[in-house]
Amino acid sequence: MGDTRPLDYFDYRKDPGAWAKSLGVSREAIDLYLASDVVDLHSCGFSWTRALGYRQERRHRPHLRGTPFFGQLDLPRIREAQLAAMAWSIDTNPLRPAHSQFSALLDNITRLRALFARFPDDFAIVSSHADYLAARRSRRTAIWVAIQGGQALDHDLALLDRIPDNLFHRVTLLHFASSRIGHPSHKPRRAHLGLSPFGEDFVRVLNKKRILVDLAHINQRGFWDALAVHDKSIPPVVTHTGVRTIRQLWRNIDDEQIRAIAERGGTIGIVFHGYYLAARGRMILPRFWQCTIDQVVDHIAHVVRLVGDEFVSLGSDYDGGIALPIGLPDVTAQPKLVQCMLDRGFSSRSIERILGANFLRVVRSIRPG
Repeated sequence: MGDTRPLDYFDYRKDPGAWAKSLGVSREAIDLYLASDVVDLHSCGFSWTRALGYRQERRHRPHLRGTPFFGQLDLPRIREAQLAAMAWSIDTNPLRPAHSQFSALLDNITRLRALFARFPDDFAIVSSHADYLAARRSRRTAIWVAIQGGQALDHDLALLDRIPDNLFHRVTLLHFASSRIGHPSHKPRRAHLGLSPFGEDFVRVLNKKRILVDLAHINQRGFWDALAVHDKSIPPVVTHTGVRTIRQLWRNIDDEQIRAIAERGGTIGIVFHGYYLAARGRMILPRFWQCTIDQVVDHIAHVVRLVGDEFVSLGSDYDGGIALPIGLPDVTAQPKLVQCMLDRGFSSRSIERILGANFLRVVRSIRPG
């Protein structure tokens, strides 16, 4: 992977006032953010490394404020943003021949591990809550690894046994392609089709292996089919979504789905993509809208009002082809979310839960270590 120089970032723990000033937020917001375990449930940065050779070890500037697609994070900025943990997804290319998808997945695992292995003082790949605690004791950012699009595994359930070190903490069952498992939410002509019998078995195997079942992207019929066979003692998650009550969109989940996740003790990660969050917004490219930070908090607040503050998290989808909110050009501006929640009367305890404690509770329940 070449260059092994230390990462270029500023540790704002040494000067939190400077961070507050640069972002235009209160010292209270910065202090609360720094005191919390900040966890992002979903990011797609590795996709651009694979596709375009994007150098994650280099510090990049957002090429245009709020531009969608990528450039919203890299390893230096993740550290500067003081993330305690972040989930990195390995997407499955649906155009790749089925027989080669699993071998490609193994290759990508090797590449991803090699990337983080170059910076052992900054990052640690983890697979359990105990691993997470060990990483945090040494002030490293914990990296959870996920599969987005279960079709990399959908021709043989035994393939999960070949994942090295039981690495994956979750699998997002569907992405943007139908598969042997089921169908994504953006295909209305297949809305009546849920999980296949194979998909139901896939959920059971994930439960048995204590791998989180992520119901982002799946259609509603498949969502309910998955919960019907899901082990009731294991919490399901929806890692990156908006809520349909605020933004009527195929991609978002409704109140009944929110209640179902909460009743099972799971959590819902709110995405940062304006098109999913704002019915009206500033168009910057066809079909992409920017929202405001306040509109992100609208979706968080709706979940809190509906089921409480223990079942909602951050699921940014950084570098997932999204348009970030106005005023949030990249990952280093996240304390602005805290300021917005404080301004709207959220308690410090609620904010700590939303920033990361809720997801850590879920992980501890399935993989204490």
